[in-house]
Amino acid sequence: MTQVSRRGLVLGSVASAILLGDRALAQDSYPNRTITVINPFPPGGASDVVTRPLVAAVEPIVKQPVIIETKAGAAGAVGAQFAANAKPDGYTLLSHITSISGFAEVDRLFGRQPKFTNADFIPIARFVADPCVLIVNDQQKWTSVQDFIADAKARPNQIIYSSSGLYGALHIPMALFAKAAGDLKLRHLPTTGGGPAVTALLGNNAQALASSVSACLAQIKAGKARALASFGGERSKALPDVPTMKELGFNVEYYLWVGMFAPKGTPEPVITKLREVFNKAAHTDQFQAALVNLGQELAYLDQPEFAKFWDQDAKRIQEAIREIGKVEG
Repeated sequence: MTQVSRRGLVLGSVASAILLGDRALAQDSYPNRTITVINPFPPGGASDVVTRPLVAAVEPIVKQPVIIETKAGAAGAVGAQFAANAKPDGYTLLSHITSISGFAEVDRLFGRQPKFTNADFIPIARFVADPCVLIVNDQQKWTSVQDFIADAKARPNQIIYSSSGLYGALHIPMALFAKAAGDLKLRHLPTTGGGPAVTALLGNNAQALASSVSACLAQIKAGKARALASFGGERSKALPDVPTMKELGFNVEYYLWVGMFAPKGTPEPVITKLREVFNKAAHTDQFQAALVNLGQELAYLDQPEFAKFWDQDAKRIQEAIREIGKVEG
């Protein structure tokens, strides 16, 4: 071996050792400052009501401040795009829901170049998988899905339903239901998130809504909203008297899940640390008690299982978007 090649080998070994040392240091010292979790929806929706108690459980574990920064808009696409472009160092994370899977497909549907794709994120963990529920406000006479369908057919384009935004997580289940029920003609009122969608329902600006259980359970218990059917595969434990769509003869099943993501390129040691942190936080009594108050159960998936689930669920969401087709406004 020549002197030059020996020197190259030594320098290469030193560089590798430094790189490995930096990676170990990154894992050992992370986090050493504030972590920001991007919430892409206004207060009151599933992402917001699940992420806040989760963050409260994370702070004592990491011994650093963990703050929620709301960046709402475009059914959650604004916050997702911000996170996709953030520095991949573990200090900017994204809490998002089912709709993250479909943004690129919507862009393709309209002939646009996607601003980001699922490949721009690293899934860390899933926390809940909340079946949506079809609700109406207390000013309406409908007491069953059959009543609702009959009135919708008698008065096409007169019944208004709200959602978290066009092609968002609450628009998709309602559009699929309308199609399964015989192509019901309903008017769509997109809002900026699940919270505003519930507000529109309660104010009778909309008469119906496919909501997550967590975002509307308090209103159902207060008598301000009435649940007609669940989109889950089985009845919700929080709403045991509410039949599923499949029980009623409609082949529609839909869940609104909440998961945590990091930007693509986040170092593997940091991802490993985040997996440990969120696993521990999700299984605390504190967080699980908060879920019970929301009418939910922990449906935790660690990264390998969540990545597999997300891939399969994304295909279903993208297929649903293509089935809905182009919708303007």
